[in-house]
Amino acid sequence: MSVLDLIKQENDIKRLDPNLLPQLAQEIREFLIEHISRTGGHLASNLGAVELTMALHLVLNFPEDKLIWDVGHQSYTHKILTGRKDGFEHLRQYGGMSGFPKRTESDCDCFDTGHSSTSISAGLGFARARDLKKEYHHVVSVIGDGALTGGLAWEALNNASELRTNFIIVLNDNKMSISENVGGLSKHLASLRTARDYQEFKSDVHSTLDRRPYGDRVARRIHNMKSSLKQLLIPGMIFENIGVTYLGPVSGHNLSDMVQILQEAKKVNGAVVVHVQTEKGRGYLPAEMNPDRFHGTGPFVIETGQPAKVKKKPDYTDVFSAVICKIAAKNENIVAMTAAMADGTGLKRFRNEYPDRFFDVGIAEGHAVTFAAGMAAAGLHPVFAVYSSFLQRGFDEVIHDVCIQNLPVIFAIDRAGLVGADGETHQGIMDLSYLSLIPNMTVMAPKNKWELADMLWFASRYDGPVAIRYPRGQAYDGLKKFRSPVVWGKSEWLYEESQVAVFAVGNMVERALKVRELLHEKGYSCSLINARFIKPVDGEAVEKAAENHRLIVTMEENLLHGGYGDAVGEYLEKLDKDISILRFGISDQFVPHGSVPELQKQVGLDPEDIAEKIAEVLR
Repeated sequence: MSVLDLIKQENDIKRLDPNLLPQLAQEIREFLIEHISRTGGHLASNLGAVELTMALHLVLNFPEDKLIWDVGHQSYTHKILTGRKDGFEHLRQYGGMSGFPKRTESDCDCFDTGHSSTSISAGLGFARARDLKKEYHHVVSVIGDGALTGGLAWEALNNASELRTNFIIVLNDNKMSISENVGGLSKHLASLRTARDYQEFKSDVHSTLDRRPYGDRVARRIHNMKSSLKQLLIPGMIFENIGVTYLGPVSGHNLSDMVQILQEAKKVNGAVVVHVQTEKGRGYLPAEMNPDRFHGTGPFVIETGQPAKVKKKPDYTDVFSAVICKIAAKNENIVAMTAAMADGTGLKRFRNEYPDRFFDVGIAEGHAVTFAAGMAAAGLHPVFAVYSSFLQRGFDEVIHDVCIQNLPVIFAIDRAGLVGADGETHQGIMDLSYLSLIPNMTVMAPKNKWELADMLWFASRYDGPVAIRYPRGQAYDGLKKFRSPVVWGKSEWLYEESQVAVFAVGNMVERALKVRELLHEKGYSCSLINARFIKPVDGEAVEKAAENHRLIVTMEENLLHGGYGDAVGEYLEKLDKDISILRFGISDQFVPHGSVPELQKQVGLDPEDIAEKIAEVLR
């Protein structure tokens, strides 16, 4: 009989015969590989966290105890152990189970996550709330060594050092970046330092010395001697030195050792870091050999690990990758940086060709922006390649460090617009709004792959901040015959007719072509303008459209509030023209996970709905 079938709800794992736990771990891995090979998802990180999650479920009680996952892409085993195994049939699909923790899915998910470095801050909030409410449950935050590069994590650790009640921070180290120190001595120290007798002994010694002459001097010597011993034996001194207890390291695949150390961690009166070393992709050789490839994967063939569908055409990331290397070959001032996303943003090739001009700053987008600003002020021309929703973390730095000084930093904004299965935290639907409000910022969006190349060349010669946003997925290769030079602030008229003037932003141009075709079928003529520049708006193009058309339409895959349509509408208000404007974008909402076509339909951005609404207005 399958052990996994015995897990129906939270805490069922505690009822299993301990001898069955290794089999459960194996079955969970087989289950994850089988299902993710069909649906896609985060595989390597989840395979590495199986025993870690099982240990947490063995020592915690759900939903009373609170478990906060950093990012949450490694929470699949947690979902299985809390009774959501059947949800994996529709993982990350529209209307199905999320690939991240979701409070609406289960009482055992206490905090929604999706971005990095937040778990310690949130966990500390839960711990403080618990204490104020005079409750007594445990709070655990799980954070990876990659996420620990984020500044927010260290701000939280600094704050957590003041806590005098229990708060457990599990450091899931799957890169072994902290020096290895496993074995009997490490375990002995962990046990000794958390034992009640040891804690009481420390208190008694300090109380006795406080009552003796020269007691403070003796106490300092004991403290210094103890600190020297720790420096030699304990690899977690960086945590100890800021006032956070450190336990470990412990093998993240040794279930009994992890249960023991977590039980010890529960005794600490204060914040405690439990250092767990895991292997990303464990149990599936292709993922072990190439964990980056299986971090977030589409459907794949289990036997080989190869993608189920072979990519036939380049995507926008590929185009960016090739073009930025060509620009760098001609301009030695071009440097490139990423926030731990060299592969995802297409900078891996740049790193290989220009290693001295490539910089990975870790998961620290705010730092990356100011780092780029410093380089620009020193005479270089930096390119920061970043996902749209990740750049939100550097918003303040974009304003204060780049735009106020009008520095030539290029923001290559990948995954702009609807991205699909990762859901609310990853949809890039706000960048046009939050970037367009900043003085000195120029914002652009290409209609196809050739225009992306032209915009990158333009940006490399422009003396000021430029943001170029482009979507996830296959690069559109239509409209090749329309390739006029990129001129600052100027739109591109693709088709000039009458009645309706459609201004389309970036990847919406392809859909606008279909809208135009549908309007023709309904008997209406339609001009089509490629916006190109979201900021500044091409006022001359808007005025021309207002002169010769009954209706102006804007189309953008961005929130309507503060977007391109708002900017065009504001410009029209300055003109004394009797013309209406119809704006298509995303209403005031967060967009859930699903395929991009399904989400486009949900938010009203599919061509059929747009054409019908335009026709209604014209009628």
